[in-house]
Amino acid sequence: MANPLRDRRTAAEWAAGGQVIDIAEKLSFFERLASVVAEDLAALEPAKMPSRWRNSLVTGSLGFGFLDERQRVPVVRCSVAVTVDAVCQRCLEAFRLPLDVEAELLLLAMEETAAGYEDHEVWELEENTLRPQDIVEELLIMALPFSAMHVDLTACKALSAEADEQEDRTKPFAALRAQMNQDQ
Repeated sequence: MANPLRDRRTAAEWAAGGQVIDIAEKLSFFERLASVVAEDLAALEPAKMPSRWRNSLVTGSLGFGFLDERQRVPVVRCSVAVTVDAVCQRCLEAFRLPLDVEAELLLLAMEETAAGYEDHEVWELEENTLRPQDIVEELLIMALPFSAMHVDLTACKALSAEADEQEDRTKPFAALRAQMNQDQ
């Protein structure tokens, strides 16, 4: 059976069907997202690379429909989540970063507007058809932080007391920290 995430239809066709797509796919299924995660992890030494990062499970759902009674404004309600491996920009170690996105997107053609719905987020369609996989990938890529850091600050080695005592370790901003301590 074909995966509906990869089907291509017009926004009106998706909305008219009122389809709900449940998502339970490995990160590797989403090639663009996997590429972004791989680029981040490339900063790690090979021995520190998480071995099964491509197997993280992307879960959630996409629900298509219309926002208006006249069925002119197609919408998709999105709820997606995944925990990806990332590199902490403080300590330069791998950690697990949870991403959770909820969105309601109007599916409109480029430069198209929907009167009365200006306060809604718009997903501009560059083509006549759309693929749900592209929406999921884009939402998760946009949810990635510019500078990933441990969610639990106590897990970050750069912020621990032990890190201050280790002088042989390369630490970005170590000289700045030492100078700040001297100035106090």
